[in-house]
Amino acid sequence: MRSPTVRRALDRDLAGAGEVSVEAFVGDGHTRPDSPYAELLRDAARRNREAELLVAVDDGGAVLGCVTFAPGGTAWADVAHPDEGEIRMLAVGAAARGRGVGRALVRASIARSRELRLAGMAFSTRPTMTAAHRIYDALGFVRSPARDWSAAPGTDLWVYTTRF
Repeated sequence: MRSPTVRRALDRDLAGAGEVSVEAFVGDGHTRPDSPYAELLRDAARRNREAELLVAVDDGGAVLGCVTFAPGGTAWADVAHPDEGEIRMLAVGAAARGRGVGRALVRASIARSRELRLAGMAFSTRPTMTAAHRIYDALGFVRSPARDWSAAPGTDLWVYTTRF
């Protein structure tokens, strides 16, 4: 398989991006299907409107995965400083895993941060998201425990960062 195409989401991608996001987070046990977070994952149109939704698509245009990108200091950035980019809701559909989709989405987010002349990136991840951690480690991100936080009781989040 050749590398997926990663680009800003188009209207035709939004339903697929929402489905992939819910499949990844609910299917992997990171959130409940009836939670407010699952609804936020499903609402790809909102993420595309209020932040930047990047999608990875195959040759036929099917959404394989997606990620929400936001510069620090904006509404969708939880932990990024104003000079950093942040990714949220990195999701790859089960059928596309192991094909470099997650890595391509993170690389596109790095490129977007550099395009905006940001000095680095920071983002949160659950301690149990080990497949994502392998991508982050391989791309030069490091754990930043001093910035770890909790989104809600029982929802501890690790922060990864990098500087350019």
